[in-house]
Amino acid sequence: MRSECTLARALRLPAIALAGTLFATGAFAAPPKPAAAPRPEAAKPAAPQPLTAETLWKLARLGAPTISPDGASAVVAITRYDLEKDKGLTDLWLVPTAGGEARQLTTHEAADSSPLWSPDGNWIAFSSQRDGDDAPQLYLLPVAGGEARRLTQVPTGAGAARWFPDSSRLAFTTRIWEDLPGWEDQGKRLKERKESKVSARVWDRPPVTSWDHFVDDRKAHLYSIAITGGEPVAITRGSGRSLGAEGGSFDISPDGTEVAFTTDIDPTGVDSNHDVFVIPATGGTPRNLTTDNPASDGNPLYSPDGRYLAFSRQTIKGFYADRARLVLHDRAAGTNRVLTDAWDRSVDGLVWTPDSTALYGAIDDAGTIRIYRIDAASGAPTPLTAERSFSGLALAADGKTLVAIRESFVEPPTLVRVDLATGAATQLSTFNDELLAGVEWGTYESVTYTGARGEPVQMWVNYPPGFDRTKKYPLYLILHGGPHSGIPDAWQPRWNAQIFAGWGYVSAWHNFHGSSGFGQEFTDSINPLQSELPYEDTILAARWFAAQPWIDADRMAAGGGSFGGYLASVLLGREHPFKTLIAHAAVYNWYTQYGADYGAGKRREGEFWEQPEIWQTSSPHFAAGNFRTPTLVIHGQLDQRVPVNHGIELFHTLQNRGVKSRLVYFPDENHWILKPNNSLFWYSTCKEWLAGYLGSGS
Repeated sequence: MRSECTLARALRLPAIALAGTLFATGAFAAPPKPAAAPRPEAAKPAAPQPLTAETLWKLARLGAPTISPDGASAVVAITRYDLEKDKGLTDLWLVPTAGGEARQLTTHEAADSSPLWSPDGNWIAFSSQRDGDDAPQLYLLPVAGGEARRLTQVPTGAGAARWFPDSSRLAFTTRIWEDLPGWEDQGKRLKERKESKVSARVWDRPPVTSWDHFVDDRKAHLYSIAITGGEPVAITRGSGRSLGAEGGSFDISPDGTEVAFTTDIDPTGVDSNHDVFVIPATGGTPRNLTTDNPASDGNPLYSPDGRYLAFSRQTIKGFYADRARLVLHDRAAGTNRVLTDAWDRSVDGLVWTPDSTALYGAIDDAGTIRIYRIDAASGAPTPLTAERSFSGLALAADGKTLVAIRESFVEPPTLVRVDLATGAATQLSTFNDELLAGVEWGTYESVTYTGARGEPVQMWVNYPPGFDRTKKYPLYLILHGGPHSGIPDAWQPRWNAQIFAGWGYVSAWHNFHGSSGFGQEFTDSINPLQSELPYEDTILAARWFAAQPWIDADRMAAGGGSFGGYLASVLLGREHPFKTLIAHAAVYNWYTQYGADYGAGKRREGEFWEQPEIWQTSSPHFAAGNFRTPTLVIHGQLDQRVPVNHGIELFHTLQNRGVKSRLVYFPDENHWILKPNNSLFWYSTCKEWLAGYLGSGS
């Protein structure tokens, strides 16, 4: 069993060369002594090889960092995967922000995640499920040294922790039955339901499912607990408001007297509207701060001086990809001011500067997640970074040290320190350097082509290692999901363009109409007919590639997951140049998508009984009579975002039509393929399928 420790463990030891001396002997020599081994020639390093799925699963994966108040150190959760056990091992590592060797803080066999440094710098709180815990609990690790100590004893689990400013308490969320008074009662019902021979579940309103599981009748509530332990104190329970079935975001005021949280005020479950509430930290009557907006507000964040509560606001009801505007609530005046109404980007990943004059954010901006500084007085945004993508921003209490996770198509998530004056990033973590030294990367670039309606469309093109423009290569065009989720210059663990490029294909992601990061009009342009502009953009992307002298126009394929699978299904029923298609978690039938986890929600485009022409144009199954293209269909049983019937319906339709097709079914996967060995099988299956129609490269 892996044990808990706070001592540093070196990442690797430097190699020490031992030189041997060779002694010659002759016929008249004294009896020879055993000769030392001849000095071997230095082994030549193996030639770098293209990125493979196997290498991808050997890479350490970094979580979002937390930074010490003095900015000297950051803590990050590192996950490494054991292919034999088919599971990940997650531990906490301490990384000096001035550079230097990282130290491992935890070694328990359980996953230790979500680290959070206390404001006084003395503690690191984290989440773990150890030693018989039935649900994740909060643990405290003393920075000065010593063993991690379990803090919560909550049968329903504790998560999403935040420190109170004086470091004496933490707030957390837990999902409870509101009709049961005590923790013992909660634990008893959990046990009874687990052991019950009755499997029936009952709902009187949605949601029924969420992503990969069925939602029970519990509600998420806020509690606080002292670092000395004891009974958690209810904050929202009894207030008439919860954080919903799955939990929402929250923050604590700088003086520790108030908590802001978000919850869906819709009582029906079909007409969602998240609002921001505040409540005394000791419990009481919650107050809604966002009654002025019929659409959703969220992600509350108090300014360090306590004057403002920042939050994000959408104004189009029922549109999840509406632009998120930054709003400042003046706590004294009780007024809301929209700060970024003139900026055609969504705010995300925000952190306040310690002097409350600005916020930094990780902003989806035209194919790159850039760090922006947003002035709190004017709302003026200023880009700090330009290339590669950043997330997980953590700013020290002195405002001088900013750390973040940086990534690109050829750089897995890496911890960096960002210069607040220039935006220059200094690499801090080296967990993957040795492994990546053996990878031969292909180059990549951003291109722009003329898409639907004559408008520019941005596209990322990844080239095979050793790309030669005098040769011709097959194309694999990747269709992204969402649809309102643009593809930035970032690492992709599931659809990795560099792996496909390593198979000898030019691989590309095009940010078709509907993608995020290119302005509100571009994002909303595909509604309500979501099949039309993305289809046109895909055909025009294929034409752009066919016109390139280094592309073999007779060897092109396309594939994607979720909306990308939907788009592959749309292509199936229409004219296209692709020799084969891959449809993963594809929305194939708009009608049966009512079985999805958000299926009961009202639709902006109208329901099928109100706008049948929209549904008949947009649902791929209506064009099944035109299906002719060989298609690989992939789906997971646990997928509740796009239920598994879609994949089976599509496969059965293809088989009925006599179209060459294959169904790959994962009984233990959800919307994504997340288990290491299943992922390796996914990659190998896709490789084999594509090779059957495109060949093996140039």
